[in-house]
Amino acid sequence: MNEIVRDLVFDIGMHKGEDTDFYLTKGYRVIGFEANPRLADECRSRFRDAIDAGRLILVEGAIGPADRGETIDFYIDENSVWGTVHEAWAKRNEMLGSSNELIKVNRVDMADAYRRFGVPFYMKVDIEGQDKYILDSMRKLDIVPQYMSVESEKVVFSDLQEEIENLRSLGYKKFKAVQQSTIPGTSISTKTIDGRSVNYVFQDCASGPFGDDLAMAWMSYDEIVERYKFIFRLYQVFGDYGFLTKIGPAGKIPRIAYKVLTGYRGELPGWYDTHASL
Repeated sequence: MNEIVRDLVFDIGMHKGEDTDFYLTKGYRVIGFEANPRLADECRSRFRDAIDAGRLILVEGAIGPADRGETIDFYIDENSVWGTVHEAWAKRNEMLGSSNELIKVNRVDMADAYRRFGVPFYMKVDIEGQDKYILDSMRKLDIVPQYMSVESEKVVFSDLQEEIENLRSLGYKKFKAVQQSTIPGTSISTKTIDGRSVNYVFQDCASGPFGDDLAMAWMSYDEIVERYKFIFRLYQVFGDYGFLTKIGPAGKIPRIAYKVLTGYRGELPGWYDTHASL
C-alpha cells in the first residue's frame, strides 16, 4: 500500500448514501461502510446499479478493534444519524429526547479494509464516537489518504485538540472547520474526475464537498486550533451541554445573539467536521 488509489473514496458512516451519491456523481468508486442493517439494506436498494457496475462496494458492520470480538453492540437510534457503538453516546441522545434499540452487528476491521481495497484518495469518517479508532488504524499505513474528514468533538476541547494533533501526526498539514448543518440544500458547480462539469445539490444529512471543492481557505495547525477555541465558546453557551441547554431550550433572544456573534442562520449551534489535507 505505497500509493493512494486516486479514484477511490471511503464513505465511513454511509447512513442513507447522501454522501456516496455525491462521490459517485463525481466519478469516484466508493467503499461504503454502514453498521445499521436497515440503512445498509436501503443503500443496497438505492444504489443497485452502482453496486452491479462495481462502482460501489457496501461493507456492513460496526468498525472496531479486534479486542471488541467478532460482534459489537450497536445502538440504533430513532434519529438514524445518531447510531453508535458507545453507550455514553446513546445516553446523551436519550438526554436530547431520542430513543434507541440495542442490537449485535458484525465487527469490521479497518486493517483488513485497507488490504482489500487500498488507501483511498479521500476518506470521510462519521461514525459517532469511533473516529479515534480510525485515526489509530491509519498509523500502520505506509501512506494515508490525500484528504480526510472527521466529525469534530464538540464537548471536551482537549479531546478536539487531540483529534487535530492525531491528524497532524499522520502527516496532515492543512485543515478546515466546516459547519455541517448549513450543507443540505446548497449547490456546487464542480468537475468529475475525468473533467466533466457537473452541478450538484446536497441532500439532507449530506456532509458536503471535500478537498479543493471546499470554498474556505486552508488553515495551519495553530490557526485551526484558534478557530475551534472560538467555536467551543459558542458550544459552552448553545451546545448539547451548554448553559442555555441546562436552563431550557434556546429561544428567540439566544438565537438573535448567536446570529449577531456568527452571522449564522442555521440550527444552534450546529456542528463541525474537521477536514485535513496532506
